Amino acid sequence: VQLQASGGGLVQAGGSLRLSCVASGRTFSTYTMGWFRQAPGKEREFVARVKLGRTYYADSVKGRFTTSRDNARNKVYLQMNSLEPEDTAVYYCAADNAAAGTQPREYDYWGQGTQVTVSS
Repeated sequence: VQLQASGGGLVQAGGSLRLSCVASGRTFSTYTMGWFRQAPGKEREFVARVKLGRTYYADSVKGRFTTSRDNARNKVYLQMNSLEPEDTAVYYCAADNAAAGTQPREYDYWGQGTQVTVSS
């Protein structure tokens, strides 16, 4: 599986961005798709995941971020609203063909990352 993330950019606090991730592979619909982020000097952290239509979010983004998927297009999205400077990071999409959870080590496939910068 190859993943390609896009949609990052510079936005003011309170603004919105939508990240996209396109995946190769014929069994995309059965994969757990996750979003992670990594800020400078910090460890990679879980943001959200979706599997078989069920979603799960980190507490820090709950109510502001929404992840969804379009299996016909092999795409997963992360809609980010009410962005805060603390959301500034490189965002990664990840995939796993099992019941991956919130730890990076549980995911086998990673995209290249897209930078999100939120100015105050």
